[in-house]
Amino acid sequence: MFNHVWGLLTHPGREFQQISQEKETLSHLYTRNLLVLAAIPVVSSFIGTTQFGWMLNDIPPMKVSMFTAGYIAIIFYAMLLAAVVLVGQVIYRLARRYEQRPSLERCIIFAGYTATPMFLSGLVALYPLVWLCLLAGIIGLCYCAYLLYSGIPTFMNIDRSEGFIFSSSTLAIGVLVLEALLAITVLLWGYGAHFW
Repeated sequence: MFNHVWGLLTHPGREFQQISQEKETLSHLYTRNLLVLAAIPVVSSFIGTTQFGWMLNDIPPMKVSMFTAGYIAIIFYAMLLAAVVLVGQVIYRLARRYEQRPSLERCIIFAGYTATPMFLSGLVALYPLVWLCLLAGIIGLCYCAYLLYSGIPTFMNIDRSEGFIFSSSTLAIGVLVLEALLAITVLLWGYGAHFW
C-alpha cells in the first residue's frame, strides 16, 4: 500500500490497474500497510487531545488524560480497522449480481486502498481545532469518493456507467458507516474524560 499511496493520490486510474494485477493477500494488507495507516489518526488524536486538547472558539481547550486517551485510542483503532472490513463486505454483497464477482478478500483490500485519504487526513488531529479537523475530514471523504468512482470500474471490470451506480450505492453506505464512526469518535475523544 505504501508504494501505492502516492499513485492513488496523483493518478488513481493507473494505480488501480496496477493494484488489480497484484495478488495481495488480506494478511499482507493489514500487517504491512493498514495497521500503520489506521494508526495515523489514532496517534494524532492521542497526541492532540492529551497535549493541546480540543479547541472551540473562546472555550478553554478540553484535554483528555493519558490513561483515558489510551483506552480511547485502542477503541478508535479497532473501529477504524473494522470499518474497512465492513465497507469491504458492502462491496462484496453489492457485487453479487456481476459475473466476475471478486472475493471478499479482494473487496476488503480495495476498501483499504480507497480509505487511504481518510487515514492521511487524520494527521490534522495533532492540533485538534474542530473546524480544521472537519475540513480535513471533508477533503479526505471527497477524495475517497473520487477513488471509489475511479477505481470500481477497473476493480469490478465493468463499464463506467455501471461503475457509477455501483460506486454511488457503496458510497451511500460508506458515508453511513463513516457518520457512525465519527459520532462515536467525537463522543470518545471529546467527552472521554467524563466516561472514565
